[in-house]
Amino acid sequence: MIRALRLLSRIAVIAAVALVIFYWVTDRTGPPPQIQTSIEGEIDHILIEKSARKMTLFQNGKPVRIYDIALGFAPAGDKVREGDGKTPEGWYKIDRRNPQSAFHLSLGINYPKPEDLKRARDGGYSAGGDIFIHGQPNKLPDNRKYGGDWTAGCIALDNYQIREVWAVTPIGTSVEIKA
Repeated sequence: MIRALRLLSRIAVIAAVALVIFYWVTDRTGPPPQIQTSIEGEIDHILIEKSARKMTLFQNGKPVRIYDIALGFAPAGDKVREGDGKTPEGWYKIDRRNPQSAFHLSLGINYPKPEDLKRARDGGYSAGGDIFIHGQPNKLPDNRKYGGDWTAGCIALDNYQIREVWAVTPIGTSVEIKA
C-alpha cells in the first residue's frame, strides 16, 4: 500500500512538472485572426501606469480597456536623456500616427516638451525623442512578442492590441504617464 502511494505521488509530481512545462513553452498570447474593436467611437484619454505595467483607455471619463505593456529597458524614473532607456512621465498628447512603423503601428507622443529640451540644452546632452505607443518589431511573427521591458523608452503592446488602440485613438488624445 505504501509503495502504491509513493508511486502515485511520483506520477502526480511528474504530471505537474509536465503541465508547467507545457504552459511555459506554448504560446497562449496569439491574437485572433481578425480582431474587431468593441469600443464604439474614439477614446479621449490614455493612462499609462509604469509601475503596474498597465495602459488604460478612457472614453468620456470611463475606462473601456486595460492592456499589459512593456516599457523602456530601464523604466524606473523619468526620462532625462537620449539612450537612458526610460519612459517619460507627465502629461502628453498623441501628435502623430505612423502606419509604416518598424514596430507594427505606432502612435507618437509629444515628447520632448520645451522644458525637456531646455534641461537637455543646459546640461549639454540630447533629451531624446520619438517616444511612441507601438506594437512588436515587424521582424517577429505577428503572434510573438518580446518579453519584459525592452524598448528604448516607448510603450509596447501586442500587435493585435495596437491595432485596436490605433482604430480608436485620434491625434490630440491626452496621455498621462505615471511612475
